[in-house]
Amino acid sequence: MALSGKIPRVVIAATGSGVGKTTATVALIGAMRARGLKVAAFKCGPDYLDPTYHERAAGVRSHNLDGWMMGRDAVVATFARASAGADIAVIEGMMGLFDSATPTGDDGSTAQIAKWLDAPVILVTDASGVARTIAAVAAGFARFDSAVRVAAMICNRVGGRGHLDLLRAVRPEVPIVGGLPATTDLAFPERHLGLLMADESNVPQRLIDEWSRLAAEWLDLNPIIEIARSTPDLEVGNVSSSNRINSSARPHCRIGVAYDAAFHFYYEDNLNRLRALGAELVNFSPIHDRELPEVDGLYLGGGYPEAFARELSSNGAMLSVIRSFAGRQGVIYAECGGLMYLTAAIRTLDGVQWPMAAIISGVAAMSNRLQAIGYVEVETRADSILGPAHTRFRGHQFRHSTLEGADSGGRIDTVYSVVPRWGGAPFAEGYRVGNVLASYVHAHWASNPAVAEALVGACVRSRVARQPAA
Repeated sequence: MALSGKIPRVVIAATGSGVGKTTATVALIGAMRARGLKVAAFKCGPDYLDPTYHERAAGVRSHNLDGWMMGRDAVVATFARASAGADIAVIEGMMGLFDSATPTGDDGSTAQIAKWLDAPVILVTDASGVARTIAAVAAGFARFDSAVRVAAMICNRVGGRGHLDLLRAVRPEVPIVGGLPATTDLAFPERHLGLLMADESNVPQRLIDEWSRLAAEWLDLNPIIEIARSTPDLEVGNVSSSNRINSSARPHCRIGVAYDAAFHFYYEDNLNRLRALGAELVNFSPIHDRELPEVDGLYLGGGYPEAFARELSSNGAMLSVIRSFAGRQGVIYAECGGLMYLTAAIRTLDGVQWPMAAIISGVAAMSNRLQAIGYVEVETRADSILGPAHTRFRGHQFRHSTLEGADSGGRIDTVYSVVPRWGGAPFAEGYRVGNVLASYVHAHWASNPAVAEALVGACVRSRVARQPAA
C-alpha cells in the first residue's frame, strides 16, 4: 500500500525534561483548534499520559511514535494514517531533543522521529532567569545535527512581555515565535508516574481553555503554521502488510479491555491492530462493573491500581468473575498495573495489603523509589498466548512496585526472557497460569505484529474450546 501526501507537521521538542513541552504542546493544539483547524496529535516515546492531554485539546486520539519500539516503517505508517484529513499534525517530543535509547546515537529519540517524518522542530526552553544565553542555546541546538531542522523556539516561563522582548532582542539564530508566562495556578496535576490522566476529574476544562487562550495571546501562530506548512510531501512508500490496518475486518472475537481510572495505559496502535485482526474491543471497569461483558479474552493494561486499591479490592464480584474466567481457560493478557491486579494482593505505601484476584501468586509491593525504567526486549521461552517459543518483541518498563513471593510451585511458569536495553543480565519474567499471561513489560506490537495475531487467535480458540458441544 503506497501512501503519500502533503501533511503540514511540526515537532515540539525541548532542551530537556521538565521545561514545559507538554504544556506548550497542549496550549498550541488548543489555540489551533480554536482557529478551526483539525489537529492530529502525536507523542514521541513510550509515554501514556501526555497523549491524554493532547486528546483533551485536539478532540481526537493522540498516537505514540517510538523509534526504538516501532521502527521506521511503523512510525511513518502510523503517522500517515492518523494524520489523514487533518489540517496540521503536532508531535510532542520526549525528554531533550537528542536524548535517546543510547548515549551515542539518536535511536529512539525525538530527533530520529523528526528525521523520519522530515518535520521541522520548534524548541521549547525554560527561559526563566535567562537573557543573552538564549543565543548560545539556539546555536547549540541548531548546529548539533544538520539533519534536524530547528526552525524556531518557544520561550517558556518568561517573566512578562519585557522579558520576552529582551530575549528577542538578543537575535538568536533560531527565531523566537513567542513565549508562555510563568504561572503556577494553571499547572497540570502530577503523581509518582508523572502527570495524572487528563480526564475531567483531574484536569478541569478551564485549564485546557486557559492554556489555549494564553497560546493565542502569546505565541506567533501564523509563523508556526507556516513552518508546519513548509514541509515537503511525506513519501511513505510501500507499507508492509504487517503495518496495514484494515478497518473493514469483520469481528470474529470479542476482547474486554479494562478501562477506568485505575487502568488506562494502552498504545492506540496496539488496540488498532487488534481491531484490524477482527477483534471487537469492549471496555469494562474493574472498579465499577460487577460483571464482565460477553468476551473471549481480557486485556488488562497499566495504570494506577495502587491508587484505587481499596475500590478494586472492595469489588469482590468483579474479582470473582475474573478468577472464574481464568479458571475456565479464558485468555487474559495483563501488563504492569494489570499484573498487579491479578496478584494475591497490592501492598500500598502505608503497609496495608488489599486482596486482589489471586490468579498470580505473590504480592505487588509499592515503593517510594522507582524500581524499573527503560526499554526492554523480550524473547518467549515457551509457547504462549502471544505465539510460539522464541517470539520476540520490544517494550518498556516504568514502575514503583515489585512482585514479592511469586514462585512457580508447579502452577506458575515464567515464559519471558527479558533483556534491558541499557545492559544488564537477562531475567525471567512473564507469569503464566493456563491462558493467563502477565508481565511488568508494556509491549508495543509494532515491534512484532505477529504477537497481536497470536493473541487474537488464542481468544478465538479459547471461545471455541469453551463452547458446549452440540
